[in-house]
Amino acid sequence: MSSPISSQFPNAPPAGKTAEAPAPALNPQPVVRARSDTVDLTLSERVYQLHTQGQRVSQIASSLNLSEAAVNSYLNISTNR
Repeated sequence: MSSPISSQFPNAPPAGKTAEAPAPALNPQPVVRARSDTVDLTLSERVYQLHTQGQRVSQIASSLNLSEAAVNSYLNISTNR
């Protein structure tokens, strides 16, 4: 005994017709990354980190758009002679 396929799959398209592609999602949402792998450092922490990596005061000042006096201040370096 056999039964028609349409009775086994009621949501299938009629024979000879193909199913329509699903409509694209409206307003796709951006992918949100977990922030567990990043750390936000304060400016003073960034200055200290670059200094411990061996960068000179002038390099740190340039890369962080600070004056050398500001970098020296963050590092507690006195320029009085």
